[in-house]
Amino acid sequence: MNQRNGKRTGARAGAVALLLAGGMLLTACGGSGSSDGSSTADKRSGAHPPQGATGGGQPAPDAVAPEEGRQSEESGDTARPDVAAPDYLSTFALDVDTASYGYTRSTLGDGAMPDPVNIRPEEFVNSFRQGYQRPKGNGFSVSVDGARIGEGSGGSDWSLLRVGLATKAAPPDSERPPAALTFVVDISGSMAGPGRLGLVKESLNILTDELRDDDSVSVVTFSDEAETRLPMTRLEGNRNKIRDAVDEMDPAQSTNVEAGIERGYEESVKGHRKGVNNRVVLLSDALANTGDTNADSILKRIDSARREYGITLFGVGVGSDYGDAFMERLTNRGDGHTTYVGDAEQARKVFVDQLPAHIELTARDAKAQVAFDRKTVEQFRLIGYENRKVADEDFRDDSVDGGEVGPGHTVTALYAVRLREGASGTVAEATVRWLDPKTRKAYEESGSVRTGAIDGDLWGGGAPQRLQVAAVAAYFADTLRGGDLPGTPALGELASRATKLAGETDDSAVRKLATAIGQAEALRNGTEPETGGDTGEGEIG
Repeated sequence: MNQRNGKRTGARAGAVALLLAGGMLLTACGGSGSSDGSSTADKRSGAHPPQGATGGGQPAPDAVAPEEGRQSEESGDTARPDVAAPDYLSTFALDVDTASYGYTRSTLGDGAMPDPVNIRPEEFVNSFRQGYQRPKGNGFSVSVDGARIGEGSGGSDWSLLRVGLATKAAPPDSERPPAALTFVVDISGSMAGPGRLGLVKESLNILTDELRDDDSVSVVTFSDEAETRLPMTRLEGNRNKIRDAVDEMDPAQSTNVEAGIERGYEESVKGHRKGVNNRVVLLSDALANTGDTNADSILKRIDSARREYGITLFGVGVGSDYGDAFMERLTNRGDGHTTYVGDAEQARKVFVDQLPAHIELTARDAKAQVAFDRKTVEQFRLIGYENRKVADEDFRDDSVDGGEVGPGHTVTALYAVRLREGASGTVAEATVRWLDPKTRKAYEESGSVRTGAIDGDLWGGGAPQRLQVAAVAAYFADTLRGGDLPGTPALGELASRATKLAGETDDSAVRKLATAIGQAEALRNGTEPETGGDTGEGEIG
């Protein structure tokens, strides 16, 4: 149940945050600081530092109606008295990536277990509909709820807390602003396999049919070197010219992502159109082996173009061998996000059904900060977001990079929370801060939850179905990467719960989740898994 907080967070005694090795945040009363003394972000590259050891920053603001938002004091209009920092802060940049889940399902469908290093739980969770209430205007709605994990799962004294953020639904295609898209296509030798360059060409032809006459497209290809196949060209009267440029692409030699990205941004700057969505779209298996293969240094070289012209990077991953971590790093630093396309059905979903969410922006540099109340909370764990953490004191520093979010997106953060025995009152207050893409003004929105709203049994019918889906996805991801979340069910039980939820929700994406869990269980047990099909991801929204 969602609770609005009508009061400003009061002064609280000191803030404590621990950063544990392995990347999972675990904060406990009386804990000491991190051994990593770094608390300052690399403000040029947008690097995300570890969670701050002192938990600095200002308290979360009053919650207001989501359609109105709350303009920050830095933007201009209200003064706020100095107060002590709230206890137990958790701060991270928003993330709408889903590629980790899509690639995991593709790998399992091929009869292999994914590499644990490529498992990011937040991308599993964010692949599924959550049903949050949408804001009426621009910005975010904030929902906070949860449930007790329960006796049967080995986590009887733990609860699962869900922080949900949602943007307004995407407008009809006819109402979106025009787009100027530069496609940077990998034509290296590794793209010759099934489900790679052929699928990319099919995807681009689908998109050519879908884009409007007032949209513009540029095409760059790269292997050992980069080549401009088509300068920025309006769609009106030129669709056949675009198709010809796509059809002429054939696999070549090495994978010089550096050359492709640099040429792509050059073409995007040349074809930049004011007042439209200017975006570079990288389509690749991201197996860089020539030129600079460091994502940070590649993005540094195009940093001025990225910032001055507001050009964002959208990564579309393909192929059974896929450089997931490299692609994710590139798009994080490029103010964008990633998805994974496994077949023509998923390509149509990404480039037709979900197109506005992938090329438009509702919010820039969006960050979330969750303040836990030490009077009710003994411990908490943030599930995932390890490489999206922001120092607590940088929450309201708008020069520190956050996440970019489009229309129709939802972002979910799950926490495992241990309440104090007999605790009653506020558990946590969640605040999201973002910049308006056009005006660059900062806004905030908050929501909170009390102990009575998370008393239901997660699996016993007392929790919302969509919270249960999020829990299954998170537990699945944590199991695949060898984690130890409180109350984690065995894979067989997770598969059964997913199957039951798929029937209750009539959601094909949840049914595919059940299939993936079953495949993982079979591989773990040394039995023959169900293979093939279901290579796409979950849903936006």
